[in-house]
Amino acid sequence: MPSDVQNRSDLVIVYHRQPYEEVEVNGKIEYRENKSPNGIVPTLKSFFGRVDKGAWIAWKHAEDPSNPGFERVVEIDDPHGKYTVSRLPLTPEQVTSFYHVSSKEAFWPILHGFKERYNYDPVDWSTFREVNWAFAEAAAAEAADGATVWVHDYNLWLVPGYLRTLRPDVKISFFHHTPFPGADIFNVLPWRREILESLMACDVVGFHIPRYVNNFVSAARSLLEVDTQKREKVSPELNAQTSALSEQSVVTELAYEGRTVRLQASPVGVDVDYIETLATSDRTLQRFEQIMSDLGDRRLILSVGRTDYTKGGIEQLESYERLLESRPDLRGRIQLMHVSVMANENMTAYRQIQEDLEHMAGRINGRYGSFDWQPLVLISRPVPFADLVAYYRAADIAWITPLADGMNLVCKEYAAARTDGDGVLVLSEFAGAAVELATAVPTNPFSHKSMDSALQFALDMPEDERRGRMKLLRHLVRLHDVRFWAEDQMQAFGKGTPQALTTAA
Repeated sequence: MPSDVQNRSDLVIVYHRQPYEEVEVNGKIEYRENKSPNGIVPTLKSFFGRVDKGAWIAWKHAEDPSNPGFERVVEIDDPHGKYTVSRLPLTPEQVTSFYHVSSKEAFWPILHGFKERYNYDPVDWSTFREVNWAFAEAAAAEAADGATVWVHDYNLWLVPGYLRTLRPDVKISFFHHTPFPGADIFNVLPWRREILESLMACDVVGFHIPRYVNNFVSAARSLLEVDTQKREKVSPELNAQTSALSEQSVVTELAYEGRTVRLQASPVGVDVDYIETLATSDRTLQRFEQIMSDLGDRRLILSVGRTDYTKGGIEQLESYERLLESRPDLRGRIQLMHVSVMANENMTAYRQIQEDLEHMAGRINGRYGSFDWQPLVLISRPVPFADLVAYYRAADIAWITPLADGMNLVCKEYAAARTDGDGVLVLSEFAGAAVELATAVPTNPFSHKSMDSALQFALDMPEDERRGRMKLLRHLVRLHDVRFWAEDQMQAFGKGTPQALTTAA
């Protein structure tokens, strides 16, 4: 931790992930740039170049947190600037309790509207508080007078409240990377008041889209004495009428206990320049040609996501099976590549979904496949991003149909990769990205008719319409790229609201 005031940081980012990859080379640890293609981590780090001193707070596995050999502070000097990484040593038991159980088994289903999957019994709230307190203490120790502290995601819900107590002088921003449900669902959580009071200790609370902002306001109003100070009309860029998540206006300021809390809707984007460069590289083009050769005259439908009940994988395979049943003319002429990667093999709910997907894939291939045609390719291992971009280029259709999704970056990656201007995106109304991507083909994954007709519509779409839709998709994805998101969140500390997102009501 900083030993004196001079060593403290003007910007402190609090995020559970470390901002680099640790690689052991000849017995020594090297810190290398993250290879994650979504661009969030390098984009966050880019802000360190604007301040004299920056810090990042993360957690790291430690069998014995009291071990004096545990390196708690790492000094990084990379192209983004010089910054400190404070690593909080958490035991495997703490990580399991705080992250896998409390965050994933209790909070995750509520945030996505799956009350029936909510599991209260194993939650150890005292451990969740303890870990959040440790993050808040570390941020308080790192922050200079009046510094900006940017906290990320729901597993650190309690950090703002603790930090406000420890350091009332700092500016606190919180960004919620998942959906935020309305009061009826959020209030299932027994700790609802404590969570909301912590978030209302922020100067700025950010969400992907206006719907999540308004849901947060409804939850806050249900439990706290909050007043709406400002409401604004949502701009057309965040108000696609084909989405079930659209809003006409959004609350942008709340008053609580004498303080003003700004609410910001900023959709996370992708690194368009990086993806376009990759999509046009010689390696990707060679891989693309190989994929097209393997496909022959078959058309490729691509679905990419995690093995999670929120992603709608089972519903999608059921729709594909119905398509093959009702359209014999498509047999042998299309192929679905369904990439579904388990984030955590230790969670029973995800294992069951994976088993169901494998069972369905076997049934579909057994029922409709032949010696020279496999209707469905199920991939359960991570696909290198460079290869994925080649498949984006080859896919006639990206079929992205989550039951609930805070944003969904796969659909944006697909549009960014289509430098050829072709391809069709079929997108669930319940993905946050649907409020932006108005020219995607919308579908309701809860409706058999909607799912089936949307896919057939995409398959039958003429080229001029495909290209017209994709042109606008690519424009929107570039307009709200990952740098726009980060800039939009950070400037919320200043005056005014970016006109790209809202206009005065």
